[in-house]
Amino acid sequence: MNGRSGLRVGAAVRLHGSWVPSKYATDQSHELKVDRVDILGASDSSTYPIQKKYQTPEYLRTIPHLRSRTPLNAAILRLRSDAVNALTRFFSSRDFTQTHPPIVTSSDCEGGGEVFNVSVQNPESSIDDTPGKQRGTKNTTDTFFRGPRYLTVSTQLHLEALAQSVGNVWTLSPTFRAERSDTSRHMSEFYMLEAEMPFVDEMDDVLELVEDMLREVTTDMYRARAATELRERRVSSNASRTAEDDLVSADEVERRWAGMMHRSSARWPRIRYGDAITLLQAQEHRFEHKPTWEDGLHSEHEKYLATTLGSTGANGMYQPVFVTHYPRDIKAFYMRPTATSAQTAGTRDGPSSGANERGATVDCFDLLVPDLCEIAGGSMREHRLADLQEVMQARGMVRPSTTPGFNGLDWYLDLRRWGSCPHGGFGLGFDRLLSYLAGVPNIRDVVAFPRWHGRCDC
Repeated sequence: MNGRSGLRVGAAVRLHGSWVPSKYATDQSHELKVDRVDILGASDSSTYPIQKKYQTPEYLRTIPHLRSRTPLNAAILRLRSDAVNALTRFFSSRDFTQTHPPIVTSSDCEGGGEVFNVSVQNPESSIDDTPGKQRGTKNTTDTFFRGPRYLTVSTQLHLEALAQSVGNVWTLSPTFRAERSDTSRHMSEFYMLEAEMPFVDEMDDVLELVEDMLREVTTDMYRARAATELRERRVSSNASRTAEDDLVSADEVERRWAGMMHRSSARWPRIRYGDAITLLQAQEHRFEHKPTWEDGLHSEHEKYLATTLGSTGANGMYQPVFVTHYPRDIKAFYMRPTATSAQTAGTRDGPSSGANERGATVDCFDLLVPDLCEIAGGSMREHRLADLQEVMQARGMVRPSTTPGFNGLDWYLDLRRWGSCPHGGFGLGFDRLLSYLAGVPNIRDVVAFPRWHGRCDC
């Protein structure tokens, strides 16, 4: 074979040869018989950070600009692409319009305050002009945008505006949270799939959309090249330790896929929050945090619910679990309160009675899966102007009358002033879904260039 001199790990090459039937390999039908190798980009193997040996995920995260060259990370990138294609096909088949909401916003959608402020540094300004001291910079955010602006934490509010114009809408957009959480489930920049549906009266319609979407999309992905490659890589290596050894076991991952793809007349398990608290309190000796109505669900509670209620299907598969009707006081301001007549009634397919609820609830849900916990959440939106204003007033979201606007949300109230209708929607953590299906324990390893507290390397 010509051109082998200079062939080193990391080099960019062009191979010339023939695609011929494989004579010896038992796991492939054909192979490439190479006649000539052209070295297009040389590589010094003595300094190249990626070597032909096992390297830990922690190490590879320090070289995000190179780690996608490893076979496992390349396969995960292709799985991500397959997921985007499958989602696009699904929403197109349901007559949803794909949209592009803004990244820079005037409001904190969730009201949690964990936002990144957008600022402009003016190099001509100076904090201290004393000779010998470094010139400072002045924050000119207010003058640039005429007020504080933020990187979006959710596109939901803007999607609501678009839904009132063109009907069902969806987006796959980057979102940002200034959380200092250093866990395997959190990042500062991540992708959210969000959708809104106008003229929807019942939350069950939103639940069924989420379930149908995940079932069809995962079925589509499972048959595609990347998912097949990930499955085959687990059984094709003879090395003592490989990158695949860091993944969740193959059997466990298969149960996850099976639970998502399973088709039956029964919907995924559903339980009201009040009933979930009662169930958890009966097992409170298992938990570090005592389950209470007021405190919400901790990750250990979510894992227990997902595993206990979701693993009842055939073949040990894990079906996702919907938890619905959370207390109003611990949820976002825009969620529609549960009607009084519905406080003692379950959702259309749910087994719950609502008898265990200890206060006002809202029409909302979280979708839980084992290990990763929440991967999606949604609600019916409060579409009545007076009711929404009352909630915002009670939560201190309305500024004094001398300051125009409702903390940057005056435009959101306008949507209720003119032609509002019942509507609902959801958001799904795209990266979390990929992490769950690929069996990748850390969400930072399904993103090409992950950002989290203290790390933004390139």
